[in-house]
Amino acid sequence: MALLLRTLARQGVCISRPTYSVLYKHAAPMGTTAKDEMNKFWSKNAKLNRPMSPHLTIYQWSVPMVMSITFRGTGVGLSGAISAFAVAALVLPGSYPHYLDLIHSLSVGPYLIGLAKFGLAFPVSYHTLNGIRHLCWDIGKGFRIPEVYRTGYTVIGLSILASIALTCL
Repeated sequence: MALLLRTLARQGVCISRPTYSVLYKHAAPMGTTAKDEMNKFWSKNAKLNRPMSPHLTIYQWSVPMVMSITFRGTGVGLSGAISAFAVAALVLPGSYPHYLDLIHSLSVGPYLIGLAKFGLAFPVSYHTLNGIRHLCWDIGKGFRIPEVYRTGYTVIGLSILASIALTCL
């Protein structure tokens, strides 16, 4: 199908011919570059006295805003960590018990081990629970502002409780 469409477009048999200018009214001509289009954009904004877009520092931070950023960050961090552990498992010599014995030989105190467990458990539990929250949003539930804050605080609280529970295992 793609080959057929490409062939028809190359031969000039296309639905969006120049007579149908509504379909591509706002498209840039092929002869312009991105720099030309950017210069036109900025000169138009200067001519109309439009202000520059505000920076993030003028916005008042809110719970949903921070949770959205954290959700994306935990997603990137978890995928990076899983990839790093997978590559390490393939590349490093020795087996899992060897590296577990290496950690035990460090004689790290129980508080530091508990903190490390919590540091591993919190991103997993937070990302999982906030993902469930997003799935509820996908079916159209919980979009009112009080519900957004209530479910946000619920996710934070449950993430902390789940992380503590996983740390104590």
